[in-house]
Formats: sequence, C-alpha cells, structure tokens
Amino acid sequence: MPTVALSLFWILRSGTPAPKASVEEVPVIFFKDGVLEYANEVALARFPIVTGSQNWQDIHDILQPFYPEFPFTFQSGTTSQTNIVSTACEPEQRSNLQIDWRNNAASLTFHDACDTAPQTADIKELELLRQIKTSLPHAAWKTDTNGAVVWHNDAYLALYDRAPKGSTAEPLFMLPVKTDEQSTCRMEFKSDGAAGPEWFDVNSFAVDGGIMHHATSRTALIRAEEAQRDFVQTLAKTFAHLSIGLAIFNRDRQLALFNPALTDLTGLSISFLSPRPTLDSFFDALRENRRMPEPKNYKTWRQRMADLVSAAEIGSFEESWTLETGQTYRVKGRPHPDGAIAFLIEDISAEVSLTRNFRAELELGQNLVDTFEDALAVFSQSGVLTFSNKAYDLLWGFEGESSFANVTITDAVRLWKEKSAPNPLWQDLQDAVMTLQDRTEWTMPVCLKGQTPMQCKIVPIASGATVVRFSRQAAVHPAAAKQLKNNRS
Repeated sequence: MPTVALSLFWILRSGTPAPKASVEEVPVIFFKDGVLEYANEVALARFPIVTGSQNWQDIHDILQPFYPEFPFTFQSGTTSQTNIVSTACEPEQRSNLQIDWRNNAASLTFHDACDTAPQTADIKELELLRQIKTSLPHAAWKTDTNGAVVWHNDAYLALYDRAPKGSTAEPLFMLPVKTDEQSTCRMEFKSDGAAGPEWFDVNSFAVDGGIMHHATSRTALIRAEEAQRDFVQTLAKTFAHLSIGLAIFNRDRQLALFNPALTDLTGLSISFLSPRPTLDSFFDALRENRRMPEPKNYKTWRQRMADLVSAAEIGSFEESWTLETGQTYRVKGRPHPDGAIAFLIEDISAEVSLTRNFRAELELGQNLVDTFEDALAVFSQSGVLTFSNKAYDLLWGFEGESSFANVTITDAVRLWKEKSAPNPLWQDLQDAVMTLQDRTEWTMPVCLKGQTPMQCKIVPIASGATVVRFSRQAAVHPAAAKQLKNNRS
C-alpha cells in the first residue's frame, strides 16, 4: 500500500545505527499462500503491518524502496530456498533481509537492521498520521514525478468510487503540468448518477519525491453563484418592462444592476453603465447631462450628494427634481440587503402637469363662486363641509382656512342656530344633508339676529353631496316652507 510506504519512509530513513540484536530483537514476518499470517512483536512495532489483512504485494510496496531486489511476486510452490536481499542505510552499515521459501510459505528475517525500532513518540505520530488520513474530509493524494498516485486518503478513495472509472491507480483529476512549488486550479468532476458536475479547487504543493494535492469542494458555492446569476437575470428581465428607472449599487457603491428605463430617463449610455461606475461617477454624469437640478456650487453639491446617500441608506430619501427641460423626476432611495442601495427615478411630468391643471381649475372655480352674492356651502355625503365661498364666510363669520378639523353639518347647524332666530326646520335641514334616499330640493326661511330674513335653499347634487344656499330674497313662512317640503317629497 502506498499509504503505508509513505508513513514508514521517514522511520526507515531517520534512525541511527542499531546495536547488535538478539534473537528476540530480530524482526520476523511469516507468509502463507501470500497472506501475512504472523509477525513477532519486534516486527509489529517496527512496521505498520496487521496480520491476516495484508498480502505480499503490501509488504513489497513497503520494503521495495529500501530493498530494490525484493521479489515482486510470492513464489508459490517453491520447495525449499533461501534468498538474501541486501540493502544499506550507509555504506558501512549494511543490513540483510533473509527470505526462506518452503512450499506455499515464506518467512522474512531482518539481520543487523541499520535503524532502530521506532520510539514511542514516533509510533504516536504515526498513529496520528493514520487518523488524519482516515478523518480528513477533503480528498488528498500524492503523485510521483511521473504523475502516478503513490498515496491517497480515504476521502480520495470515496470520491474515486463515484467516478466512472473503477481503478484508483489512475489520478482522479487530470491536472495541468506546472513547475511552481504551489499552484491552484479549479477542476470539474463528473460522477455516476449525479444531477450535474461537481467542482473542486485543487491545491498542489511540491514535496520530496512528488507533488501533494488537496481537493476542496466548491460545488455548493458555484451552484449558489449560478442561482444568484439566474435570479439577477430574472430580475433584469422583469425590470426591463418597468417605466421607472432602477439603479442598484452594491456595498462598494458600484452599479450592480440597472434597467433600460434608466438609460432613457438619465440619458446615460449603455457603454457608461455597463462597466459598473461608482455612485459618485453616476451622479457626476447626471449633473453633466443636466438630469438633476443644477447646484449652486460644487462643494455644497458634493455635501448634498453625501447627505443623499446617507438618507437612502435608512430609506428616507425622496425628492422631486425639476429639470431645465420642464420635466419633473421623482427620485427615491431605498436600502437593500448586504449594504446595497437602490435608486428609483420616475418621470412624473404628466402627473405634475395634471395636478397643476387641477389646482388651477379649483382656484378658478373658487374665484368664480366667490363672486356670488349668495352664501354657498357644500356638504359631502357623509356630512362634511367640503366647500364654501367668501359670501358664506362673511355671513356666518366662518374661518375655514384656519380650521384643522373637519367641519360637519352638525357643527354648521350649531353655528347657524347661534346666529339666527329660532327655527324648527334646522333639524330637517341636517337630516336632508345626511339622508341617502328621497333627496329633493326645498327651501326654508332663515333670519339672522338683527337682520332682514333670508331664504335657505337645500339642493341635492351628484355623489350624494348637498348645496346649502343662503340668499337675501323674500322670506318664506316656516309653516309654508314645511308644507312645500312635504309636497315635493
């Protein structure tokens, strides 16, 4: 076994000359039918052998580096023969290996060995090496100068068992030839029945007698990276249809993802965005393209950009940029996982224009009704005052602009009661505003204290709203007004 040979190599090469051994100190190993049957204590202590589980080929792999003439095969059937195989640790220190063949058995006796038996510390270290060989989770192996595997650990063997090939004599990975003392390369491994290829980073180190290799699995990492790339591609395809420009910057503040709408809104070219510019370069380009408000000076603009990024990191950045072209952009900054920041740029020019037109129309309508002499108040379906003109505010002393709370029909009726003569129809007016059925137009008299009588007209309009109109016309007697209301109902 190459593993045992490597473990024993330093022992056989590192000893000092041994003293003359007695008969009990001479290592003896006995084979029968090519299987190791017996070894005395000296042999068991000196060599990493186990009786009953090793054969002649195993011992050959152990002893051949030190006894080049050691027979490669077991000479089965030899009647009686003795071979002396000599070796030397040093020229003046020769040791002999005596092989006695008898029928289907053979005994190995070592005379005058040049090294001492391994010390206790050596044995413990050898046992530790065996434990490392067994428990090491990643594949490790050694190749000689010709590229042949001369040692491997259990993880290597387990990996090789899953390979399409069945012999561990061949290298598991066909590594490129390198002359560096240390090198790393990523190799693909295809196993039988696997869903897909596996990937390993193989680190190679030049050592005495060959190269030591360690293979670390990178399959989970590569598959995670592939899944991330697929996810990013899916997001990119999804974002490609958005009309809102999207720019995501990673934790290093480099552009990691953008969609086509960003190029349309910012005027930045694909050639500028593809090399992943930094956040500062991105905003510099926006300023040069006049796609953001022109700063008063560069220094304050730089500070504003730093404040912008800080606000985006906590998700509180949102601004409306009015450009020289008349367009209006809404820009939002939002934090993303792993320290990233996302900026969303939306063209809201149409929305702003619509809002401005709507406000202009409201102002026009307000100015129009303010010219009426009659006091007007509009209540919603829920009874909340939504509109009043200047005549109404002057008539009743109403300060709607300074009021923060909603004014309801109940509040309005209370005000009317306080500033006018008693009238039994105020409750009917309040009920008419709040009712959802049988809504009809009717009138009632109103007389402010110390003033001439007025006429109050209740007119239902669309969406369940009601207009209450006070005009200085001929007063209607309360009884007649109630009868008129009942007739129209």
